[in-house]
Amino acid sequence: MEILLKKIVQVAGGKLSGDDSIKITGVNSLNDAESGEISFFSDRRYKDSLANTKASAVLISEINPDFKGSQVLVSDPALAYAKVAGLFASPVPKHNGISELSVIHDSVLIGKNVSVYPNVYIGAECSILDDCVLFPGVFLGDRVKIGKNTVIYPNVTILQDCLIGNNVIIHAGTVIGSDGFGFVRDGVTSVKVPQLGIVQIDDNVEIGANNCIDRAALGKTWIMSGVKTDNLVQIAHNVVIGENTLIVAQAGVSGSVHIGREVIIGGQVGISDHLQIGDRAMIGSQSGVAKSIGPGEIVSGCPTMPHRLWLKNSGLIMRLPQLNERLRNCEKYIEKLQKKLS
Repeated sequence: MEILLKKIVQVAGGKLSGDDSIKITGVNSLNDAESGEISFFSDRRYKDSLANTKASAVLISEINPDFKGSQVLVSDPALAYAKVAGLFASPVPKHNGISELSVIHDSVLIGKNVSVYPNVYIGAECSILDDCVLFPGVFLGDRVKIGKNTVIYPNVTILQDCLIGNNVIIHAGTVIGSDGFGFVRDGVTSVKVPQLGIVQIDDNVEIGANNCIDRAALGKTWIMSGVKTDNLVQIAHNVVIGENTLIVAQAGVSGSVHIGREVIIGGQVGISDHLQIGDRAMIGSQSGVAKSIGPGEIVSGCPTMPHRLWLKNSGLIMRLPQLNERLRNCEKYIEKLQKKLS
């Protein structure tokens, strides 16, 4: 594939310093780019890579004399790169129509241009709208609804009655609609609480590989539009996640947590049940959230505290051995003074 740099400038929404007739054949990192490729520069730590790159053009926020090729000036090089990379991304591979090796109940409704690979199972009364792709090993329980242009990668399980919106991407190995972890103790035994609700995933959501999203005990577990989750994320029953929230790998959200919109949750965060996370809050990696967080708060640590306070505490932890030694010396000195005074 070859794309004129002039078109790339338009897609990136930038201005060009250099030759706009260059043919760009791909995107690459500064270190690995070859002639004909475009890269981006957004971090001054890579200034040496910028000076030495073989890329024919770069996406950059301001003209840099260290780079001799064409420079596409944009306000956010990383965002511009994401847009430009889309021009070179391979389309999702599609099986030609509906495979005879799939198992599809007679009551299923299937829209136009749907691609169903071999070894897909689709239960009774499901509906799959136009332009969806279901890869091998996908299991759809009875009455599952799938919106338009949704891609479900291999070995994804979506259990009965769950609702999936338009333009959703669900990566391999994810389970949606498994029972929430609900038990009541009867002496030494655990009595299962039936999980009677569903999972609803709205439009433009992307779910990473090997996520587990539990159905609600009653009502619904709700992932609102624009949410993106990384791999290995656990979302428990009756959780609500607001629009455009990001959740990084290995995070776990306990039951009935309500997460606001545009929240960022770092890797390996654990959130206790029945908490409220306000809009646009940010939670640092490996934090343990034991109480609700207000809108716009930035927290870290276990238990969580304001991020700047956590940074100070982290610095003190490194100094604890020296501080302990100084304290012991002070105690010995005070003890000697007391003996002299007595």
